Amino acid sequence: MIIRIFQVTTHPGKEKEFSEFFHNTAIPLMNSTDGIVSILPGAARPETPNEFSFVMVWKDLDALKAFVGEDYNSPHIAPEEAELVAARHIRHYDLVEM
Repeated sequence: MIIRIFQVTTHPGKEKEFSEFFHNTAIPLMNSTDGIVSILPGAARPETPNEFSFVMVWKDLDALKAFVGEDYNSPHIAPEEAELVAARHIRHYDLVEM
């Protein structure tokens, strides 16, 4: 399994708009995506009001690529969120079974 950590920093003043997108669009989309084993959405905190994240566990690399394409190391965002996002970061790890 693959762990995908996706972090977003919004433009100043766009936190509320992005939070609405995050809760109403991004979370439901990820919850309904084939190949995802689990998601852990992280909303902004008072000390970091413009930072959001997703920790996703994917079944395998093929499932991840089926969703984002061959360039899975590139942090893709939806067109409707592009004007809200100042920076984005992506990391991948192999899940360690315990």
